[in-house]
Amino acid sequence: MHYELAPSILSADFARLGEEICAVETAGAQYLHIDVMDGMFVPSISFGFPVIKAIRRTSSCIFDVHLMVEQPERYIEETAKSGADIITIHAEACTHLDRAIEWIHQTGKKAGIALNPSTPLNVLDYLLEKVDMVLLMSVNPGFGNQKYIDYSTRKIRELRRMIDERGLQTDIEVDGGINDSTIRTALEAGANILVAGSAVFGEETSKNAEKYVKLLRDYQEICR
Repeated sequence: MHYELAPSILSADFARLGEEICAVETAGAQYLHIDVMDGMFVPSISFGFPVIKAIRRTSSCIFDVHLMVEQPERYIEETAKSGADIITIHAEACTHLDRAIEWIHQTGKKAGIALNPSTPLNVLDYLLEKVDMVLLMSVNPGFGNQKYIDYSTRKIRELRRMIDERGLQTDIEVDGGINDSTIRTALEAGANILVAGSAVFGEETSKNAEKYVKLLRDYQEICR
């Protein structure tokens, strides 16, 4: 299993976005988590496809695009064209989830399903074999710098059991409240891709990214 840090640019300094992305990439981060918010599914509005296209020209990271929008199927093609490598849509926001997952794969991209903290895992019963990644929100979506919800740990553990029992290689990504005190908890429960925003971006972005990348690499060695 691969273990990856996915720095969330929602917490980056937008006046220096290119520099911030370069800093985490140089530190060894191979994923970049990109939250697209519409002000409807979540209260906040973030940024759109022109920004993704612009940073795509300067970064070789895997673009992990998280569509926190109503009716995300409307934007699948444009998200793919903007440079996404993984497109993740919320089960709560999509009426025809199976069809949307198929559309993502038809664009040649990997597909993920995101679940809010209180959304049960049985939503995945008929879809787990069809997706490349499940994103478990460990905070209520829409804002950065929130506290990790404790029951998320049990949910991660239950999802890992489901994946293992079916013999799948599906990634588990966890997003929300990941920092020094929670990252090992999420890893030990079964997550392998960790989104971190405010814990990475700040006055010591490079140093923070290097610390978490090293932690994940060390954890991967231990688990071999």
